[in-house]
Amino acid sequence: MTKVPALSVVIPTLNAAARLRPCLKAVKAWPGALEIVVIDGGSDDDTVAIAHAQDAKVLPSELGRGLQLERGGAAAKSDWLLFLHADTVLAPAWTQAALAMMRAEGRARAATFRLRLDDPSPAARRVERLVAWRCERLGLPYGDQGLLIPRALYDSVGGYRKLPLMEDVDLIRRIGLGNVVLLGADAVTSAVRYRRDGWWWRPSRNLFCLALYFLGLPLRWIAKVYG
Repeated sequence: MTKVPALSVVIPTLNAAARLRPCLKAVKAWPGALEIVVIDGGSDDDTVAIAHAQDAKVLPSELGRGLQLERGGAAAKSDWLLFLHADTVLAPAWTQAALAMMRAEGRARAATFRLRLDDPSPAARRVERLVAWRCERLGLPYGDQGLLIPRALYDSVGGYRKLPLMEDVDLIRRIGLGNVVLLGADAVTSAVRYRRDGWWWRPSRNLFCLALYFLGLPLRWIAKVYG
């Protein structure tokens, strides 16, 4: 039987108690050695207690997703890393899809999951189709789709940078648009931000910010638009 690779899962958090339990439960389905590293940006809810109860290593950090991801990547010990948002729950098929990719690709490429939103509305399906188009045509998955990457590749491209935003796009560009596989399993992500900000407004704003990023505008300016 082929040995299952050891996996380190890195999760940045801030007041994530409402979603962290199902996120960690899905992650713990990994059939091999598993390390969970939670990088907390100063939660004042039960996030840290929940993480400890699920045998996660919790490291404090200054707030900032890029900074938290960078610190988590540096702290993780395994030869394979999975970066995941705390409001994302991987569908049950994720372990089989990840193992198949690891064995087929070796340590040459990274992978992300298909985005699904936890909302039954047609608007949610429209956003999912937009994300699928962005991944297929632009080769740009976002961080809420997770990132599975061999440690050697992660280190060779310099890992996550301590950026205020666009840290996921920045890393994908350095990995190379042709070096990221889309896995046949879902990352089910909270739709609360879309319901709050608007099903049209939020995707439009995200694409506008992406365009500003590719035009080379300073991230501090883009952050004002992003809100």
